[in-house]
Parts: sequence; C-alpha cells; structure tokens
Amino acid sequence: MTLFKSLLSSAVTLTTLALAPSASAFCGFYVAKADTELFNKSSKVALVRDGDRTVITMANDYIGDPTEFAMVIPVPTVITKEQVHISSPALLEHLDAYTAPRLVEYFDENPCEKKYRKEMMMRSMSAELPPGLPMAMEDSAELGVTIEESFTAGEYDILILSATESDGLQTWLEKSGYKVPPKARKTLGSYIKQDMKFFVAKVNLEEKAKQGGEMLRPIAVAYESPKFMLPIRLGTVNAKGSQDLFVYTLTKGGKVETTNYRTQKIPSDKELPVFIKDNFGDFYKDMYKTTADREGGHGVFMEYAWDMNWCDPCAADPLSNDELKELGVFWLDEGREDQLSPMPRQKIRRPMPKAKNVYVTRLHVRYDAASFPEDLKFKTTGDKQNFQGRYILRHAYDGEMECPEADAYRQQVNERKNKEVKTLANLTNWETSYIRQKIKTSGKGGFFTQMPNKPKNDWWNNIWPDDK
Repeated sequence: MTLFKSLLSSAVTLTTLALAPSASAFCGFYVAKADTELFNKSSKVALVRDGDRTVITMANDYIGDPTEFAMVIPVPTVITKEQVHISSPALLEHLDAYTAPRLVEYFDENPCEKKYRKEMMMRSMSAELPPGLPMAMEDSAELGVTIEESFTAGEYDILILSATESDGLQTWLEKSGYKVPPKARKTLGSYIKQDMKFFVAKVNLEEKAKQGGEMLRPIAVAYESPKFMLPIRLGTVNAKGSQDLFVYTLTKGGKVETTNYRTQKIPSDKELPVFIKDNFGDFYKDMYKTTADREGGHGVFMEYAWDMNWCDPCAADPLSNDELKELGVFWLDEGREDQLSPMPRQKIRRPMPKAKNVYVTRLHVRYDAASFPEDLKFKTTGDKQNFQGRYILRHAYDGEMECPEADAYRQQVNERKNKEVKTLANLTNWETSYIRQKIKTSGKGGFFTQMPNKPKNDWWNNIWPDDK
C-alpha cells in the first residue's frame, strides 16, 4: 500500500527501539515474525535523522496502470535532483523483517535433572564474552504555482512545486491531469501556510520499460530542515477507513517518539499457549487491534527500539553497512569493519557482533483523519533503553519423570498454562472457551492430567483396580 492512501484520488496516491541483557544471556529460539504483510492497508517509511539532516525513503506498492500513478508529498524545502535517490524494494523489506515483533520458544528441561542443569547454566552464564555492544509555465505563474525543479530520477519524472494559495495549486493539479477531491483544498492550504513545497512524481514510461518488473522502486529524498516530521494528513483525504503506517527511524541519539501524539510500547514479553506457534499472524493482528481499540481505535505504538546489530533473538540478520548507507545513514565510520555475523538462533554461544552507531526505532501507527488531525512530529529522545515486541512459548517437559519434584512441576505447569490462557484472552479479546478448545484440538501444550505421579513400583495397582 502507499504511505498516504488515496491522496488526491485513485489517480493521485501520496506514497510515501529494558536495559541490554547480559551478552551471555540466551533468550529463546526465534520462531516467527509479525511483519507488515499482515496488514492489508499498510505503508513503510524509513527516516534517517541527525541534526537537521533527514533522509526519507518511501515504499511504493502501487498496483495498476503506471500512467495513473502519481505521488504528491509536502516537503520543507526545495529538492534538487542530487537529493533524490531510487532504492531497491528489498531494502525496506529487510528493515521491516529485522525490526518485526517476534515469537520465541523455550523448552523446559526434566525437573528431575534440575540441580544438574542449574549448575551447568550458572557455569555457562559466567563465561566471558567480548564486549560489544505539465502545464505551461505562464499558466502556472497565473495560478501562483512555481515549478522550482524538474528532473527525472530512475523511473520517475519529478517536479518540485511551490504555491501561494491552495485554489491555484488545486487548479494546477487538475489541469495537469490530477483528479483532486474538494476536501484536499483545506489541507493543501495548511501546508502552503507553512511555506512547504510539494514533491510530485509520475512514472516515466520509457524509463520504467528499461527497468522492467511490475513494482515501483522506493524513492529516497535527502534535505536539511529543523522540522522532523512526516506529513500524513493528505493521505486521509480520500482514504476509506483506517490505514497502518510503519515508520523506521535511524538515528545516533537513541529512540524516536512522536511529540504531538502519545507514543506507547506494544504489549511485550507475554507467555502464550503453544498453539500460537501456528497462529502467530492471527494473534498479532487481533492483539494489535485490541490494544489500539483501548486507545480509541488508533495510536502510535513502538514495536522495536535497539542498536543495529543487536536483538534477542533476531527476526532477520542485521542490515549491512552498504544497506545502511543506501538508506542514507551518512555518519557511519568510514573504513570500519562491517561485522555482520548473524545473532545466534540456536543454543550455541557465539561472540556477539559489535553494535553499530545506528539506533533503530520502529513505530506502528493506525490512523484516520478524525484521530490524527495533525502530521506526525518526532523527537530524538537520547534514550537507548532496548525494547522489542516479543512473545514467548514455553514447552513443558513431556518425557518420563520419576522423582519427588515431578508432581510439583506438573502442578506449576498447569498453573502456568491457566495464566497463559488468561493472558491471551486479555490481549486479543478471544473467549477463554475458544482458547481452551484451540489448545485441545491443536494437540499442543495441553494440561497435565496424570497427577500425582504414581510410584515406580506400584504397577500391580493397575491390574486389579476394583480391589481398592
């Protein structure tokens, strides 16, 4: 989906991270991720920010006749050809996968070997690891519209416009072949009053034919401005219902939050019934909807905040230096060795790669015109406390247990499973009866029923049970 859905019509679409755990801690096996593909009406934007410098990369997933595609983006300053770059769609897909909320699982060990296992774990935990962490020009002038720049970048023909009043800009757009709904006039006027310019892109059919493929590649724009913001209001003009927006910010100074809306952390580190392993997508969509509904149906939710190269566990390999530079991270140390060994995804202890001087924040916004009357405004907080959307499956030990500790373990597991049911119901609004039925029919992670454990030498009690 495009970032600002149905900007001016179906023919004009505005496209547009707890303290660090010990390096020796092992926090489960990575199982699955909840990426943007779960949400039908969604858009992805990467924002690189340091000081007044910003690089914004916008993903396009426009489907249809390329002659009908156009993108109109308010920008704070005039943009030249040198400030525009066409990127690979895989870039934002990788960033999305790396920061996606993730499902992890643990496996209980035999409680009868608990003492032995605990001693082994303590020795392992104490092991030291390396530190790491077009219209005619005269017509434009008459309407108060100025074409500040005009150039081609990749498969896009790009214009940078300025305007003195919204009626003139709307007329210019309509005469240039854009279908502009009446509701857009007021919103366009508010951007004009802020002295913002308008980045307009159309598909160049000849260049698109050379590029081949059906997808339009993301557009990256670099500029300098004290305004750290993302214009979303135009995207609500013609939108039908709510839209999901994923914003990935990359900074040197820590996590990014919105200043004009409350930024909240998505519920995390919750233990869930084991059957969720095969239903993680449905769980996450319903959990997000329930969480958003409790905030009036919308909100700004943080799903990830961490230094690049660190995650526990990783949902994808970290981005390479080349990928970060492609996104516009311009402060990377030149000549620094790119340490990209993947984070461990199995129970093998390896040295962690060093954290890069790039802090990634993933924000998930569900919005419409009523709930988000203002554009998103951001600040870099300086806070580098780590956070990730993370959900836990804990498998009970199901092998033979012949020791005094076994009965207490079975009882603890049943209590744990009851709590998991209540947690899942609270997060998703699913009925507990539905959850218990799913546990039963899945054949995974059921409750212990053989309690207490029978002594090893009373086999004869099963031969003549009626004699008791």
